[in-house]
Amino acid sequence: MSESVDSPAQGAQKGVALGLTLALLGAIAFSGKAIIVKLAYRYGVDAVTLLMYRMLFALPMFLLMAWWAGRGQPPLTRKDWLGVLGLGFSGYYLASYLDFAGLAYITAALERLILYLNPTLVVIFGWVVYQRGITWGQCAGMLLSYCGVLLVFGHEVGAQGTDVVLGSLLVLGSAISYAIYMVYSGEMVKRLGALRLVGLASSVACFFCIAQFLLTHPLSAMQVAPQVLWLSLLNSTACTVAPVLMVMMAIERIGAGMTAQTGMIGPLSTILMGVWLLDEQLNAWMVAGTSLVMVGIFVFTRWAKKPGMTK
Repeated sequence: MSESVDSPAQGAQKGVALGLTLALLGAIAFSGKAIIVKLAYRYGVDAVTLLMYRMLFALPMFLLMAWWAGRGQPPLTRKDWLGVLGLGFSGYYLASYLDFAGLAYITAALERLILYLNPTLVVIFGWVVYQRGITWGQCAGMLLSYCGVLLVFGHEVGAQGTDVVLGSLLVLGSAISYAIYMVYSGEMVKRLGALRLVGLASSVACFFCIAQFLLTHPLSAMQVAPQVLWLSLLNSTACTVAPVLMVMMAIERIGAGMTAQTGMIGPLSTILMGVWLLDEQLNAWMVAGTSLVMVGIFVFTRWAKKPGMTK
């Protein structure tokens, strides 16, 4: 009587399948954030209040994440704490606030396309700050991606007016703020570990968001529609904490490159959910622009690995 035992190859295949599934679910969950924010805006809530509730619900989970990852690790130095404060402000507080504010003016689909340019912004900042090379393939990918965003942007300005300009600039500011976090977080990730840094920096961002609300709003502004509370709870769990963990577990199993490639489903899922839940229009301009962005990011990430072709 024989027992079925997985071979190393079968185990590796299962690990890859699980990693791809986690990366796919994480990308879809991240893209759902914009949909939830747009739904919550229908109940008369502003960006500061909505962001405060999202971070208030997420704070216990981020603190638990930081504690769990920091068990048995040396305590943070003063330099570490200053780094966590700076990264938490730029990467999670400011980026989140500008993103939420921008979503009041533009569609969820355009927001996701702009944020999807983040890898190109990271490379541009790396070139400016650290004089890192940029390949010709990366330049071609960036050109395609930015043309795709401009295509959708131009159509939406014509259809909805100049508020789209303000919203797009706010979301672009969010992408730039998060790119700054990505550029400067490399050394701290090596020292603290990704999970511990995410937990600490996100907890700092939660305090910034709560403080902003308390400084700019009366306590009576916390009285919002019950739907806003439920949407914020869903946003903090399913679209904030859960995808962070899923993407990190995916990277452990299939690597950052394949995880990033799988994340290309994000803009598509945002568009489909926007059409389904927000009655956003799916037109030829959106399809063409999204296709350009996705092809551009694919070319960009593929050529990022090609040595000897720096520009």
